Amino acid sequence: MRTLLQFGVATALLFCPSNGFTSTSQRAATQMMSSFNSHMHPISRKISPTSATTLSMSFSSSPLKSVLKRSVRGAKKLTKVSMSDAAAATPEEGETKKGFFGKLKSVIPPANERKKLIPLALMFFCILFNYTILRDTKDVLMVTAPKSGAEVIPFIKTYVNLPTAIGFTAIYAKLCDKLEQKNVFYTCTVPFLFFFAAFAWFIFPNTGVLHPHAFIDHIAEFLPAGFSAPLSIIRNWSYAVFYVMAEMWGSVVASLLFWGFANEVTTVDEAKKYYPLFGMGANVALIFSGQYVKWVSKMRANLPPGVDPWGVSLKYLMGAVM
Repeated sequence: MRTLLQFGVATALLFCPSNGFTSTSQRAATQMMSSFNSHMHPISRKISPTSATTLSMSFSSSPLKSVLKRSVRGAKKLTKVSMSDAAAATPEEGETKKGFFGKLKSVIPPANERKKLIPLALMFFCILFNYTILRDTKDVLMVTAPKSGAEVIPFIKTYVNLPTAIGFTAIYAKLCDKLEQKNVFYTCTVPFLFFFAAFAWFIFPNTGVLHPHAFIDHIAEFLPAGFSAPLSIIRNWSYAVFYVMAEMWGSVVASLLFWGFANEVTTVDEAKKYYPLFGMGANVALIFSGQYVKWVSKMRANLPPGVDPWGVSLKYLMGAVM
């Protein structure tokens, strides 16, 4: 019976449609046919592989016919499987050819993510652009103020900036309880921008009237020399307020408000992918802001006599901040 089964499989392999079969399959079928001939009657040994189909149809026994039918059905199934494997291999080759373009396309964010990513990146760029300008301006204002110097900065950070940060924390907590995160962002950012614009166009041009120089000079006569730094803060109070607001812009707007707003509108997976890109954008913002400050500094040398160079510079710098 096993010999008959081998004969049927060999016949099916040799004479069924050859789609999906290789030369290896044909050689295996020939070997099986030779083995079958060696076990048959000496007359049947003369049968060649090309006449196997005629011989198989001449057998009238029903077992042989059933074996042949099962063999043919099995061969057809093998043909279908081989054809499906060949079809499945075609997309893999296509994927290999399109691998570079597929990787390039995967780097570009989809449309729904670009709607959030691009505005956030521009927002972070502008925030750090402003912070670089404000950071450079606040130090120069306090150090070059009348009867002031670098010794004033530690006093401002300790006795002015720290209490202001604590008070802002309480205000921020209340705003978060009552407003949405985006409204908190706008509510806290707009007062900063209004102050910087008012300082450049209204406060700084009138510092001679607003700063109490005569009053502080009178008090300084009765106090020890160690009070010179705190008195300088009071004497140049508008510069001190500008210094604190510039410091708060870096700690509040750049660190607290922006990242709180970004966490509100992005998912965890988007944050893992795109937050490092915001850091790259921050470095680019520092380059642009540094070049802008350099251009403003050179522009002061070309001003006509009688024009306050600091006043003109502040208007250009705060105009960029706005």
